[in-house]
Amino acid sequence: MHHPGPPRFLATGETTELAPRDPDPSASYAWRVVDAPPDSEATVGPDPVTEFTPDVPGRYRIGLDAPDGDHLLTIRAFPSSYEGVDVAGGSGTAIRDRTAGDAPVGYAESHGHEGVGRPRVRLDATVDDGGDGGAPDDGAPEIVVRATPTPNPRSSLAPEDLRVTFVVDDRDVESAVAEGRTNPRDALETSDDGRELRVPAAAVADRLRVHGVAVAAEPGREPRVSVADAVAVDRRDAGTVRGGEGAGRIGGPDAPDFETVRLNDPPAWTRDASVYEVYVRTFADGSGGGGEGGGDGGDGDGERGETFDAIAERIPAIAELGVDTLWLTPVLQHDGKPHGYNITDFFDVAEDLGDRDDYEALVETAHDHGLRVLFDFVANHTARDHEWFEDAYENPNSPYRDRYEWQESGEPGTYFDWELIANLNHASLDVRRFLLDVVDEWAPLVDGFRCDMAWAVPDSFWRELRDRVKDIDREFLLMDETIPYIPGFHEGMFDVHFDATLYFQLRQIGRGVDPAASVLDAIDQRAEIGFPDHAEFLQYIENHDETRYRVECGDAAAAAAGAAIVTLPGVPMIYAGQEIGQRGRRDAIAWEHAREGVRERYERLLAVRDEHPALGPDGDLDRIGYHVASGDLAERPIVASGDVHPDDVVAFRRSDGEESLVVVLNFAPEPASVAVGADHGKRNLVTDEPCVVVDGEGAERIRVDDVAVVRETER
Repeated sequence: MHHPGPPRFLATGETTELAPRDPDPSASYAWRVVDAPPDSEATVGPDPVTEFTPDVPGRYRIGLDAPDGDHLLTIRAFPSSYEGVDVAGGSGTAIRDRTAGDAPVGYAESHGHEGVGRPRVRLDATVDDGGDGGAPDDGAPEIVVRATPTPNPRSSLAPEDLRVTFVVDDRDVESAVAEGRTNPRDALETSDDGRELRVPAAAVADRLRVHGVAVAAEPGREPRVSVADAVAVDRRDAGTVRGGEGAGRIGGPDAPDFETVRLNDPPAWTRDASVYEVYVRTFADGSGGGGEGGGDGGDGDGERGETFDAIAERIPAIAELGVDTLWLTPVLQHDGKPHGYNITDFFDVAEDLGDRDDYEALVETAHDHGLRVLFDFVANHTARDHEWFEDAYENPNSPYRDRYEWQESGEPGTYFDWELIANLNHASLDVRRFLLDVVDEWAPLVDGFRCDMAWAVPDSFWRELRDRVKDIDREFLLMDETIPYIPGFHEGMFDVHFDATLYFQLRQIGRGVDPAASVLDAIDQRAEIGFPDHAEFLQYIENHDETRYRVECGDAAAAAAGAAIVTLPGVPMIYAGQEIGQRGRRDAIAWEHAREGVRERYERLLAVRDEHPALGPDGDLDRIGYHVASGDLAERPIVASGDVHPDDVVAFRRSDGEESLVVVLNFAPEPASVAVGADHGKRNLVTDEPCVVVDGEGAERIRVDDVAVVRETER
C-alpha cells in the first residue's frame, strides 16, 4: 500500500515530508491539496517525494494519486508559538537543514526551551460490549479510546484544563469504506469532556488506529501541543493481529475478538534491558580508528575473517556481566576505515569480519546466551567508494546522480568534516526503495536497529520503517542516535533515545563543573521538553565516539557515573572495555590487563538493578533531602573539608509501589558520610555490607565510596 502513513500534527510554518510508502521507482505519483482551511494558500510540489507546510491553523487533507489508487492524509495544524519548544535550535528538520560548514552538534548542546513546554498524553483502547451499560441501546459493541492528558511539569494548568484532539487513521477509513462499512469518522462520538472517542465495532475493518494530542493553552499564550500518541485495535479473526508482549485481549466473552496495541510503546523487554556496545574491529584484536567520516589510525583488520568468531567466544563473559542486549557497530562492507560507518555494500558483511554465515552464527550464539542483538543501521549516507557514488561523481548524466545530495561546488552533501561519505537524497524513490530493501534484508536476523544519525534522515522514512518492522514483530526495537534528542522522534518513529543530556551532565559533574545534584535535573528535563512518559532512554557515560570517562574525570568519578546510569530510570549501556577500566577509546581491548574490581562492581550493580525493579524505568524518581559531612565523623560542617565536597554527592529515592530504595552517589575520590531525609536500612545492597555510621552527635549517616543503595524502611 502506497498510502503515506499516519496523520500528522504540525505547527503552522513547520514543514513535513510526504512520500509514498513501499515505492515503485518506475511508477507515477501525484500529490494535491484536497481540503484546507479557508484562508490557506499552502500547496504541494510536483515530485513523488514532496513537502508540505501548513500556513494557517486547521485541518488539511492531502491527496496522493498512486498506482494502487487514491489516498488521503489528514494533517492537523496548530498555531506556531510552540514550534521548536522541544530543543534549542528547533526540530529534527532544523538540525538537518544545517550546511556542511556548520559546527557539529555536540553532546554539550543546549537543551533549553522558551516558556512552558509541551504537555503529554497517553491513549488507551478497550471494547465496550454493553456489559456495563455503556454501549448503545442496541447492545452493539464499540471501540472506546480514552486519552489521559498531563500538563507539563512546569505548567500552572491542571489536567482538566487540557483539551484533546483525536484523528482516526486515514488508512483505516479507506479500508472500512472499501469493505462497504460505515466510515469510522462519520460514526464516531466524542464525550462531553473531549477525553473519550467511541466508534462502533461494525465500522472497523481489519484494524482501527486512533492518534491523539493534548493541547495546553497557558494564560496569555497560544497553545502548546504534545507529542502524539496512538493505539490500534485489530480484529483477531481477520488474521491481522500485530501483537506481541505489548498487545492485550480486550472485550468481554461475548464481544468480537479484538486485540489492542499501544503503537508508541517500546517493546516490553526493553523495560529491563541493559546494553553492551561492541566496537567490532578492535573488540578482540586490531588497532585504533578514525573519526565518523574520515581519519586513518590503522586498518583495524586484525586476523581477517575471524572477528565474528572472536566476538562469539566472548559472548559468555558478556552475558555473565549481567547485560542482555548486544549492540554491534556496523558489520557491512566498508571503505577500510575501522569504524565501519562508510558503507560500500549494504547487503553483505565486511570481509575483514567474516562472512554471512559467521555473522548469523554470532547472532545465534548471542541468542543462545540470552542476549538480543542490535544491528547498526546507516540510512543517511554511503561511502564515497560506493559504486553509485563512483559512477555519479563528476558525471551529471549518471543514473545514480539524483541519489545523492550535491553542493554548488560539485562536492556531495555531507556533514561537518566527514569528507569520505556522501549524503543520500531521500527524495529519490530509488534511495527509499533501496533502504527499505536493506531493512528487509537484515531485520529478520536481529532484534532491533540502532539507527545512526537518525536526525539526518527524514521523519517520513522512519515512520515507514517503524510500521514495516512492527507489523511483523511488535518486539523489534528501534533506537535513535539523535543529538540533541527530540521529543517528536517518539511519535511513531523510535522506542529508545540516546540521552546525550544525561551523558553531558555526568561529564560536567566528573569534571567538577556542576554539582552532582544536577544529574536529577537532566532526568527531569525529559518530561519538561515534552517526551511522553512511555519513552525510554539509553544512558551511557562513554561510547566509541567519546574519550573514556575515567581518562577525563578520574577513577572515582567514573565509578559513581557508572552507578548513576544503572540506578537512574532508563536503559543502561556499557561500552566494551568500560567494565575492565579500559582507557583507550577505540584501541584493542586490553583483556589481559583487566581491572577485575571494576568488572565486579558492574556485575553487582546490574544484579541489584535486576533484583530490584524500583531501579528500572518503571520506578519513580524522587528528590530527598541530604547532608554531606567530611570524613571526620566528629565534624558536622555546612561545607565539607578535605577531598569530599557536598557538590560531589547526590541522594535520591527510587520506588515502584512494592519497594522504596535510597540511592547515594559519591563522585569524590574519598568516602563520604551522608545523612538523608528518610528512614533507611543499614546494608548497602550493592556491596552487601553494612554502610551506616554514627557521627559525633549520634546521627546516622550512610558511608559511601561510589554508590550505596539501601532500603527505605518508612515513608
